[in-house]
Amino acid sequence: MTTTPGTPREAAATGGEAVVRALAAHGVTDAFGIPGTHNLEIYRHLPAYGIRHVTPRHEQGAGCAADAYARVSGRPGVAITTTGPALLNIAAAVGQAYSDSVPLLVVSPGMPLRHPRQSTGLLHEMRSQTEALRGVAAFSHRVSSVAEIGAAVARAFTLFRTGRPRPAHLEVPLDLLESMEPAGPVRLAPPAAPQAADATAVRQAADALRAARRPVLVLGGGARAAAAECLALAETLGAPVVTTANGKGTVDERHPLALGVSLHSPAVQKWLAERDTILAVGTELAESDTWTPLPPLAGMLIRVDVDPAQMYAGLPADVPLTGDATAVLRAVLEATASDARAHAALDGVPSHAAALDAAALRAARDDETRARDARWVPYLRALREVLAEDAVVTSDSAQCCYYGALPHLPLGPQGRYLHPTGFGTLGYALPAAIGAKTAYPQRQVVALSGDGGLQFSVQELATAAGLGAPLPVVVFDNGGYGEIRDEMAARGDTPTAVAQPPVDLPALARAYGGHGTIARTPAQLARAVAEALTTPGPTIVTVPEEPEEIPR
Repeated sequence: MTTTPGTPREAAATGGEAVVRALAAHGVTDAFGIPGTHNLEIYRHLPAYGIRHVTPRHEQGAGCAADAYARVSGRPGVAITTTGPALLNIAAAVGQAYSDSVPLLVVSPGMPLRHPRQSTGLLHEMRSQTEALRGVAAFSHRVSSVAEIGAAVARAFTLFRTGRPRPAHLEVPLDLLESMEPAGPVRLAPPAAPQAADATAVRQAADALRAARRPVLVLGGGARAAAAECLALAETLGAPVVTTANGKGTVDERHPLALGVSLHSPAVQKWLAERDTILAVGTELAESDTWTPLPPLAGMLIRVDVDPAQMYAGLPADVPLTGDATAVLRAVLEATASDARAHAALDGVPSHAAALDAAALRAARDDETRARDARWVPYLRALREVLAEDAVVTSDSAQCCYYGALPHLPLGPQGRYLHPTGFGTLGYALPAAIGAKTAYPQRQVVALSGDGGLQFSVQELATAAGLGAPLPVVVFDNGGYGEIRDEMAARGDTPTAVAQPPVDLPALARAYGGHGTIARTPAQLARAVAEALTTPGPTIVTVPEEPEEIPR
């Protein structure tokens, strides 16, 4: 941990200024949050330190926006809440960031430093904010002096830069926020150094990959920064590539070797179980990726992950490669590439055959769910036609997203698809789109949701309208909670509490200062989204799903 040159060691500052100064020193330029009675001293200093602020209408929206900001920019997202209910409001977003390994810092006030343990009825008082956030964050830390703030912020950024990034919470007692005390020097997290894997393990992995007759790459979110290395390995080995939701687009999903997001497919799972060598990069291989427990793998499992604990979680690695994915895969490539082409030619398994294998698997995957997915696929094809290569699509925990867009909306490494995997937070798409648009105002950003999920955060239309940037919000409206309705029906239950009264969502968007329309055909959707991409403010485009189209 270093200090900034020329910083007086005993310079006095309020706790609020010490927080903002430390954030600015770590390169923070944007923050999301809502001012409250107890955090005003933080807000007071944001303009002077050049930190822009976006004010969502709910703290969960602030957390989801900061999460998406971090995912697309590669810089930690920062959210500021006040005490008590505000902090609990953001907890769901913190849990989502933990599940998806997102660097998110939540800063909040806390009860005064010497506040008695006995309840006094102080505004927003609760038993322990830090204990509440420790349940969903990597750590939750309460400082006890202004001088400690700089080190606490640096600790969070060190977590973000080294090892597996996950969310952190910093609590500053509200009396310290206003107290003028020696703040000490600004502490800076050390720069990250790429972590290389053990050389013996790299050699073992390279030997296995060279000898493989049926290799496959499984890519998760931890592989995204190593997209070029993943593609080079796939092409060198003639290995098909399958991804998780968070790994979507790491290798262009239109590439002949790409299977896209297909780990949930029974055909792909059966095929995967028969591969002789599986290289899994930056993925938990968890049930949130596969939707059902994977069948036992017959082949050797090589795992690449920055988190050593992942080597023994779920499916234990036969060859563990702990380290930065880019550094590790470059080492594996260097050790593998020299003989791999000769191996492929000698064994009669050229990339052409692997591409045919991948094409057959894509067709088998689509055949499994053709009847179910038919309602979304034509619309998603139309949407793809109007999106730029670097477009960002934000997703909700909705049928149109996990059944529709994840497998059927192809993206490449220039684009991004942000999905609330694992924790499965409803209402993610709209505030996430605001966060992505804040990070990259010039890139196309489109939110994709269902009518049920959208209404968890629909008030963020007002935030989007205030920003004034073009933001299409495509909503497949099936009249309620379609997934839960289908699960009830599959159990033989009478669907209960899953239907919602119809809401005129385009009119609601207009009421918030945006725009709205209905698209009843794929062509209408393409036109509406194309127009929305150049129209300031949010535009809701509702795609109605007729009752006879909804499986029962």
